[in-house]
Amino acid sequence: MAGTIRRLVAGAAGVAGLSALVRAAWDVPEELGATANEIAPVAAGASSYRDRKFHNTEPSVQLAPGSSPSLLTSVLTRRNVGRPPRPVPLVSEPPAGTAGALAVTWYGHASALLEVDGFRVLTDPVWSERVSPSQLVGPARLHPVPLPLTDLPPLDAIVISHDHYDHLDLATVRALTDTQDALFVVPLGIGAHLRKWRVPAARIVELDWGTSTTLNRPAGSGADALVITCTEARHFSGRGTSRNLTQWASWVISGPRHRAYFGGDTGYTKAFAEIGANYGPFDLTLLPVGAYDEHWPDIHMNPEEAVAAHADVCVGAAGYGVMVPIHWATFNLAFHPWVEPIRRMRAAAQAAGTRTAVPLPGQRLDIDTLSPQVEWWEDVDKPGKTDE
Repeated sequence: MAGTIRRLVAGAAGVAGLSALVRAAWDVPEELGATANEIAPVAAGASSYRDRKFHNTEPSVQLAPGSSPSLLTSVLTRRNVGRPPRPVPLVSEPPAGTAGALAVTWYGHASALLEVDGFRVLTDPVWSERVSPSQLVGPARLHPVPLPLTDLPPLDAIVISHDHYDHLDLATVRALTDTQDALFVVPLGIGAHLRKWRVPAARIVELDWGTSTTLNRPAGSGADALVITCTEARHFSGRGTSRNLTQWASWVISGPRHRAYFGGDTGYTKAFAEIGANYGPFDLTLLPVGAYDEHWPDIHMNPEEAVAAHADVCVGAAGYGVMVPIHWATFNLAFHPWVEPIRRMRAAAQAAGTRTAVPLPGQRLDIDTLSPQVEWWEDVDKPGKTDE
């Protein structure tokens, strides 16, 4: 009898596993998003679009020439060094009822809730377990999501930097479409993905580099307008085998009293100085410091370059603004140790006189009343056993 039960249970598990595989395979085409033909009508005429693809202003390659052999060696020998030795601590407090003058809550990777002069802007929201076209394979979270999407307050805008899976997540987009009324403000071409995923067209604003949209509060609310400007980045895009069908971008978020800069995902670029000259300096920058490697130096900054980028967008004003590092700690996407980006960033920032703040995932920082930094990442890096 026990043997029969075991066989039935195993058979049920097999059916459930097969069902999960079928569901995952079924979802992949939709995860890929819009086709080149669906994207092209919006992309045509953009400043960086030619031959049906977007291009960086500076010559850039996704993989350094001749690096394939050493890349394979890294994949075979270093793919697990980016995991934290101990669990990453979280803060799971719901956001305050009223948006502040200048604050940020970091939820991990490039997902952050910005508060600028009473407006709330959510950046690159990714709440899924994996960053992949399938939730069965691909890079998985190194820490849980600090807060359910349903606990987020009403948003004024959802800003997307580009269409890679670790920045544009179908499941999260669907949930935000259902639970929020905010606009999706995106680079050119990404609107085609959103429309295919049934986001109402009236909630999508697509912008080219150097163009803006303005959000106004209802009359009598006492708040002024917020201007969101699409600015240049040095990266690439793609959700399938095709590359660069949609644009990538960084973002300037300007209120009447404060300015924030969201770098998204980018290599170091001379465009930072131009952004600083045109829109800076900034009271707050969110800049990527992780997933760098010698094999792809053009498209991801290392920590020292991120500190230099902060100085560029802040027009070289020593000590101006606060830099908050993003694009680290949540997904293992490169071959450096988990804690290395923050140690290198902090050393470079100290040498440059740059003020930094490194929140725990889920922690809200009020930029005007920052407390002394607690080096929580050093506790995580103590030798121990991970949950993996």
